[in-house]
Amino acid sequence: MSEKIIIFDTTLRDGEQSPGASLNVYEKLEIARQLTKLKVDVIEAGFPVSSPAQFEAVKRIADESEVIIAALARAKEIDIKTAFDALKNAKRPRIHTFSSTSDYHILGKFGHAKYGATLDEKRKIILQMSYDAVAYAKTFCYDVEFSAEDAGRTDIGYLADVIEIAIEAGATTVNIPDTVGYTFPSEYASKIQELKRRVKNIDKAVISVHCHNDLGLAVANSITALQFGARQVECTINGIGERAGNASLEEIVMALKVRKDLNDFYTDINHNEIISTSRMVSGFTGVVVQPNKAIVGENAFAHESGIHQDGMLKNRETYEIMTPESVGVNKTKIVLGRHSGRHGLKSRLNEIGYHPSDIELTRAYTAFLEIADKKKEVFDDDLRVLMGDEIYKEEELYVLKYMHVNAGTKTIPTATVQISFEDKVVQESSPGDGPVDAVFNAIERALGLKLTVESYNVRSVTSGRQALGEAIVRIRNGEESFNGRGSSTDIIEASAKAYLQAINHYLLLNGIKPDVFESCASGK
Repeated sequence: MSEKIIIFDTTLRDGEQSPGASLNVYEKLEIARQLTKLKVDVIEAGFPVSSPAQFEAVKRIADESEVIIAALARAKEIDIKTAFDALKNAKRPRIHTFSSTSDYHILGKFGHAKYGATLDEKRKIILQMSYDAVAYAKTFCYDVEFSAEDAGRTDIGYLADVIEIAIEAGATTVNIPDTVGYTFPSEYASKIQELKRRVKNIDKAVISVHCHNDLGLAVANSITALQFGARQVECTINGIGERAGNASLEEIVMALKVRKDLNDFYTDINHNEIISTSRMVSGFTGVVVQPNKAIVGENAFAHESGIHQDGMLKNRETYEIMTPESVGVNKTKIVLGRHSGRHGLKSRLNEIGYHPSDIELTRAYTAFLEIADKKKEVFDDDLRVLMGDEIYKEEELYVLKYMHVNAGTKTIPTATVQISFEDKVVQESSPGDGPVDAVFNAIERALGLKLTVESYNVRSVTSGRQALGEAIVRIRNGEESFNGRGSSTDIIEASAKAYLQAINHYLLLNGIKPDVFESCASGK
């Protein structure tokens, strides 16, 4: 009889920890709605104690979601109480707490004498901390998950002790994470088997796995763990996350579906929503999906080789083990034009995962008409970028009102920009080493700032000469980095929007308002 695998999506928590991929409340809410449409079983919405924005995002998601909503908490009472405060209106709340268990983590994080003088003493203290954390979380809700951080490198005897005591305290799910992507599938399988053998109360909890991809083995380890007794897998859309990322949700789900001859598992995932979810996450985080990425990459169902094309024309199964339609790839990409109305736009946005309010739809429709006038034909990916831009407007502080660039093969590139704040406008011009550099310099002069551009990427969102271009800029100030994205059929304009958006994120987070606007005359 087929067994269900629980899909625990941590895109909004671990996935957001990708460098420069931070999400605002509105973006998190939109992604959570799409994850619900995808039919994941659990959404880990964030780490509420870490910031007011994280708390608000978890609360907003918990308030409206039907699926299980999890919030992360360290083994501390303040974390656990804050997590529940964010989750208290959820129909199905889960508190997810954790302790470090490997010797690497114990000695690195608990080196202070108050945690004991020897490794054995520290281990005993962590055992008690783990028990107390789960027991305290249990006073708030029935569904409690416990993770043994760096379980992949934890001594099996001690790991068994920790898991057993967590279940004794009331954990309903126990997670065995390969936190640094260190283990091979055979090792990981052995660890799951040994825990099932050594932990006397293991049948009282669901075994979960959370694998990182440092050696490119996250999906392989996750699937192997399922084959040896795990029944929940923690993963992210597009495999995003810390360092090399996490196990990719779409790869795990489709592997289980395509290779049913080797497993007797199923998931509740709505496979037709995979592509829409992937592209929404990519658009909001600014983390571009590599073209050859399995399942969701642009080339995943592309065939260029003459031999491949010939084989495909004769029999599709010659070179495809799944159909594009099975993951939501729509061959007909043209969806709307400039004669389309608000209702048509709203209907198509709903289909690809967006649910704008009336006010948001009005703004989106205005922006849509501007794109349609330039492009004539509007694609799904254009709409995804448009919605990303509209959501980002919620956090606009300084707005690009005007831009003019002068450039040529025998001309020093110069740019003039006007930037507005409330009813004030400031204008500046600057030369640069190319038109993009000139625009960046002009924006910096207008705001009286000088920041380091850490990375700058440009891509075509759709095909053709009128393609919508997207620019992604990451700036750095000390230890902090901030991401910005902008889109336009003019890539210089897209770059200017992206740079200003990154600056807005930096200024908003740090509560900075450039002095230049204080002496500005209104409307000039």
